[in-house]
Amino acid sequence: MLSLRQKLLLGFGGLLLITLIGGIQSIIQFRYLGQSIDVILKENYRSVIACQDMKEALERMDSGILFTFLGYQQEGTDLIRKNEAVFGKALDIELHNITISGEREKAADLKALYAAYLESLHKVENQNLPINLRRQLYFQELLPLFQKVKSMADEILQMNQHNMHEANDLARKQAAKAQRNTVIFLFFGAAIAVAFMIFVGKWILNPINRLIYSAEAIRDGNLDLVVQVDSRDEIGRLSEAFNDMALSLRALRRSDQAKLARTQEAAKETFRRLPDAVAIADLDGKIEIVTQSAKKFFGLKVGAFVQDAAVEHLSRLFHNIVHQDPLKHLEEEKLFQLFVSGEERYFQANAAPMNDRDGHRTGVILIMKDVTEQRRVDEMKRGLISTVSHELKTPLTSIRMAIHLLLEEKVGVLTEKQTELLLAAREDSDRLQQILHNLLDISRIESGRLRMDYQDIYAQSLVLDAVEPIRRAAQDGGIELKIQLAEDLPAVSADPTQIGHVFSNLLSNALRFTAPGGSITVSAVPEEQLVRFSVTDTGSGIPHQFMQRIFEQFFRVPDQKSATGAGLGLAIAKEIVEAHGGSINVVSQEGKGTTFSFTLKRAGR
Repeated sequence: MLSLRQKLLLGFGGLLLITLIGGIQSIIQFRYLGQSIDVILKENYRSVIACQDMKEALERMDSGILFTFLGYQQEGTDLIRKNEAVFGKALDIELHNITISGEREKAADLKALYAAYLESLHKVENQNLPINLRRQLYFQELLPLFQKVKSMADEILQMNQHNMHEANDLARKQAAKAQRNTVIFLFFGAAIAVAFMIFVGKWILNPINRLIYSAEAIRDGNLDLVVQVDSRDEIGRLSEAFNDMALSLRALRRSDQAKLARTQEAAKETFRRLPDAVAIADLDGKIEIVTQSAKKFFGLKVGAFVQDAAVEHLSRLFHNIVHQDPLKHLEEEKLFQLFVSGEERYFQANAAPMNDRDGHRTGVILIMKDVTEQRRVDEMKRGLISTVSHELKTPLTSIRMAIHLLLEEKVGVLTEKQTELLLAAREDSDRLQQILHNLLDISRIESGRLRMDYQDIYAQSLVLDAVEPIRRAAQDGGIELKIQLAEDLPAVSADPTQIGHVFSNLLSNALRFTAPGGSITVSAVPEEQLVRFSVTDTGSGIPHQFMQRIFEQFFRVPDQKSATGAGLGLAIAKEIVEAHGGSINVVSQEGKGTTFSFTLKRAGR
């Protein structure tokens, strides 16, 4: 029995043989056809063009003689000389393009006649002869030679045209023969191809289709299918291997189903025991898996719908994820209150899409993190900070007053060393007072007790008022201060005093970390519903590893020589900006400078 390889070689070999025979035959025919066309286009055509050029040049030379008879001596002579060159060039082409029997002799006769014509032409052109004699020479000698030369050129032209017609007829015959041969070979090739296709369907396509059908059936879970084996060639062996594979898959399925059932049950049980409240729902909102915390706190159950949950925030989160319209960061992180068995608890909800391998959305996972203890700790921390700050404020005021009185020498004259120590104590007490003020500000902002006096104020005014207090300090430090304001800046809704604190913190930091010769740029540009303010310096920059912590309370970048504060200025600036409904961020490159920018809402928004 033939193998699949031999069957394919037999079918394609026949097609290849027909193709080779037809191709070789076509090459031979086209070669003959090309030679015939070459005769037409390359050989005879050049002689025809040359004869036509000689006849036209001869006519113009004769016209030139007539011009001289009419008194246009110069024009006639120029016309004769010009066409003498044209005739000589065409005659040279003809003498070197002899392709027909008898053409050489006629070309030689043409050359001799033209020489006699030129000799007679020069006599007629002679201006020293009387005009009557010149006219007599023209009619008796030159005109008969003109007619002979023209007639001879015409004979050579006719010879070449006749040969061109013969070559054309030969080319037509060869083309017709090539066409017949091509049709014959195409017929035999098509017959072999049809026969091959019939056998391919029987030998290859039918078994392959059975394999495709079997593979699709196995894909759909039918592992009991057995492929029919009709031959012992490669496809027959492939069918046998396919049956062996299906047998192995049936055995694996029995063991894997048991293992999968165990794994699924373990995963569900583990999921149910997660400490956070978590629920997984399909795209319709039907809950598929929930943790015990989600059941306890939110009443979510398998088979229920997220849209029916008692907490509206969960339904909104689910809707935005399904419709690919995620909430803003602040909205996602929003805390909500829930009373469970009479106890007040706080949760932070978040949601994320679940996609398959192709990236298609298949469901949504909802996570409700219990932050009650964290909130209590934060409240205790804020209370402690507020209490300590208030308790320290009174004795600190007394200490500062005592230092002030001592420095004014109200209670006695001070030595130089005593004055130096008191000045250092006053500086440290001022710094401590600023830290206490910052702590109280943070406490008031976080607790919502800081009242904002919102006003509609022009962005230009905020920038100019903020820059003015540091102008002298920048000049003394050798730092260039730049202001860049867009022309179409709108008014913003803000508390001028609190935003002044933001600018003060950002500009003081820029001054502290910018070396003499550097620059600080304060700018403002409109952005849709917002206005963005920026403070850019050319200072030392912030190392990349500390960028995420720069707005944390009490955080200071290590190894900063100019760092003197308690690490509260940027934290306060962040709290104030966010209390205005804006955002603050930083972009920095170590050694090249830093840009702090924040946004405020436009007035009336």
